[in-house]
Amino acid sequence: MNGSKLGWTLVRGATTFAAVAVTRKAVDTGWRFVTGNEPPTDPEDPDLTWKEAVTWALASGVGIAIARLFATRQAAQLWRKWTGELPPSRG
Repeated sequence: MNGSKLGWTLVRGATTFAAVAVTRKAVDTGWRFVTGNEPPTDPEDPDLTWKEAVTWALASGVGIAIARLFATRQAAQLWRKWTGELPPSRG
């Protein structure tokens, strides 16, 4: 991997990590606000209702997917600002 790809990987990874961490806190807080309960720690727990398990999976999955997309797009904008070029391709 050349320096450009390594640099991009580090920038993208750092922004994604931060965005996902913030999103997890936000989803947890939203769950508490809406349900009045702690978020599930294990959605596969048989004592959890199907409705709760599916709702949690959707909320956390969609939230994290959007956070990753946002983070990667922001990282690409920063990369272009810093280097004058689009980030290296993954391939």
